[in-house]
Amino acid sequence: MKNNLKVLRAVASISQGDLADRIQVSRQTINAIETGKYVPSTVLALKLARFFEKPVEEIFQLEPDDDQ
Repeated sequence: MKNNLKVLRAVASISQGDLADRIQVSRQTINAIETGKYVPSTVLALKLARFFEKPVEEIFQLEPDDDQ
């Protein structure tokens, strides 16, 4: 799964740590999501969408091999 989290953070001028604090996860979780090492839960994806005021689909996109 691809995501635009790093770009959205840059536009909002917010660090990984600040974002993590705001949505109550660790900075390591934000880093793992950004690097594609971790796929967030539905609840976490919705928290991120709410924070950035974007639909979940604008933050996360399935890759062709994700639907197998």
